[in-house]
Amino acid sequence: MIPAFRKMWPYLWRYRSGLALGFLCLIVKDLLVVAQPLLIKAGIDSLTTGFNLTTLLWFCAGLVLLSLLKGVFQFYMRIILVGISRDVEFDLRNDLWAHLLTLSHDFFARYRTGDILSRSTSDLNAVRMMLGPGVMYWFETVLTFLLAVFVMIGVDWRLTLIALSPAPFVSIAVIFFGRRIHDRFEKIQTQFAGISSRVQENLSGVRLVRAYTQERAEVALFDKLNRDYVTQNIKLARLGGLFMPLLQFLVGATFLGVLWAGGYGLIEKRITLGSFVMFNTYMGMLVWPMIAFGWVVNLIQRGLASFNRIDDIIHQKPAIAAPPIPSPLPSPLAGAVQFRNVTLSYPTGDALRQISLNIEAGHTVAIVGHTGCGKTSLAQMIPRMLDPTAGQVLLDGVPLLQLDPEQLRRQIGFVPQETFLFSCTIAENIALGVPNASRQDIERAVEIAGLSTDLAAFSHGLDTMVGERGITLSGGQKQRVAIARAILRNPRILILDDALSSVDTVTEERILTALSTLLEGRTTILISHRVSTIRQADIIHVLDHGAIRESGTHDQLLALNGAYASLYQKQLIEEELEAI
Repeated sequence: MIPAFRKMWPYLWRYRSGLALGFLCLIVKDLLVVAQPLLIKAGIDSLTTGFNLTTLLWFCAGLVLLSLLKGVFQFYMRIILVGISRDVEFDLRNDLWAHLLTLSHDFFARYRTGDILSRSTSDLNAVRMMLGPGVMYWFETVLTFLLAVFVMIGVDWRLTLIALSPAPFVSIAVIFFGRRIHDRFEKIQTQFAGISSRVQENLSGVRLVRAYTQERAEVALFDKLNRDYVTQNIKLARLGGLFMPLLQFLVGATFLGVLWAGGYGLIEKRITLGSFVMFNTYMGMLVWPMIAFGWVVNLIQRGLASFNRIDDIIHQKPAIAAPPIPSPLPSPLAGAVQFRNVTLSYPTGDALRQISLNIEAGHTVAIVGHTGCGKTSLAQMIPRMLDPTAGQVLLDGVPLLQLDPEQLRRQIGFVPQETFLFSCTIAENIALGVPNASRQDIERAVEIAGLSTDLAAFSHGLDTMVGERGITLSGGQKQRVAIARAILRNPRILILDDALSSVDTVTEERILTALSTLLEGRTTILISHRVSTIRQADIIHVLDHGAIRESGTHDQLLALNGAYASLYQKQLIEEELEAI
């Protein structure tokens, strides 16, 4: 427990003045609570010597005043401490989100989206409940218990021993049940993450589910996950249901013993009537702390289990990060890229082997090859989406590992193979990363990307809302939005990773013609399986099984009559067959 709270301390330290004020209110409130039975004792003892209405009224007024003051301090105690728990939740959520955005692709390959969402929502809520009601009531119950016991010992130490007799059993129960509640809640949160992941995947792939008529199968699978989740929650409820009655039984048995021993002491005149009433009032006050302690332990164990799950993400280190002292980008940036004996390995094998090539500044270079030959992996190394296992990638002679990835990526326009659009307007998707883009700049990028004719068919033009992941647009339209997005950045290096695969050849020709002026003097990397897309490149590299097999212009490669020529002939035949 202590190591977990130590990790949370930086968040709590920010609100140390508020915490001090909140706990001051808590202490004053508990002192006023403990003072009430003392006032009752004094009142009863004074009345046993003779009834006096004035004295009675003064004691009644004192009790009312104590109750009012207790209510005021309790109000501010809750407002301050529960409010701080909300502030910590806010800070922790922001830090978790900011950290998630720094993590590399390998992290998101290991953690499911639903699991991350579960940790960002329900786990954060459990941590807030621990830091707010959990910690507050823990201190309140402990302080009330200690103050009451201190006063009770002064009245009759024998009765106090009887009152404290269940304490060892309560401790054993707390240790026994607390550990099991912690473990069971971790399992529940893991199962909830599984449910969230399944829902997220089904909603994202709803078209595929319907196309393959998997609705019933997915409903049945979700029903199983849901039943398992409910079963685990019922087990946790049974555990809590056994814990609380056990504490109540211990408290009830103790109450019976105190009434018997206290009544006997009153008869023997070892204690006064006022002391006996005060003692029983304190016992009534201790019922709630002893019962609440079980609830508090439950909250704290849940919160600690959830914080460990959140802390697991926060302490994940990004595989690709800026060096401690990054080198400045060359100024002015020419855009020359060099690969020196680059090898990239995955757990399944090498994606690239001993790649060495120079991409001159301002040139258009094409990478072509069969599916899975490593084209995308090669392109992703330039903006440092991937780092080589061996070798170096350099920009204007500076190794990329010495550069800040954020500064590097600002100079690169990257259109990935899989287009992702946010659930907002087309204009907002295009202006991603360029918040000050003018309407004219967006329209120019749309024109170059060949999207203007499609926009005319949309009722709201650029202000048309696209569905989640751009589901309302066709594949070709999504690709052209992504191209416009890259163009608007006015990058020094432009990477098009199979960015025209979903458009027809006529649209492709129109886009390439519009891009030709833009690409002048700009370093461009074209990746495609279509020869028509890359034939005008300054140089073409043919990639085969992670190695460069051929290099040259379109005509030079045809003259070699090798892999490129074979690919070209196959595509000519395919075009002729499509034309029939």
